[in-house]
Amino acid sequence: MRAHFCAMNTPTPPDAARSGSALGLLFRQTRDAMWARMEKELAAAGHDLNFSQFITLKYLATSSAGVTDLARLAYLNPGAMTRLLDKLEARGLLERRTDPNDRRALNIHLTPAGKAIWSDIEQCGQRVRECALHGMDEATRIQLTRLLEQVRDNLTSSE
Repeated sequence: MRAHFCAMNTPTPPDAARSGSALGLLFRQTRDAMWARMEKELAAAGHDLNFSQFITLKYLATSSAGVTDLARLAYLNPGAMTRLLDKLEARGLLERRTDPNDRRALNIHLTPAGKAIWSDIEQCGQRVRECALHGMDEATRIQLTRLLEQVRDNLTSSE
């Protein structure tokens, strides 16, 4: 049985949670903890992948995409995404194909080996999500997601 990595941390003191800068810091710490936990879970499952590679494979599991779209999705610049794709392609997990509508453009697709690894690493992602939401009932999980979406939308609105 796989080791359970989820450990409970002490909550943020109430005074710190009230400040705007503490809220931003909390979001950053949460993101960083999710990424680190995902990489730890992937390593425990025997996969040499980082979070950006996981996100790239996750997206490609349901759709093909170009380098620019994948870079935006993984929060990487196009040059860094190209290097990431080179590594995954060298491992036989993806391939670049010419776009039939624009021969200058390339679309990235998972290979059969990439699809096979996705079925395993998808379970790693599910374990990390369960760890992050540990102790929350379904209503609380839904509310948390709704609130985080509202914060994101508030910050990204065009107004």
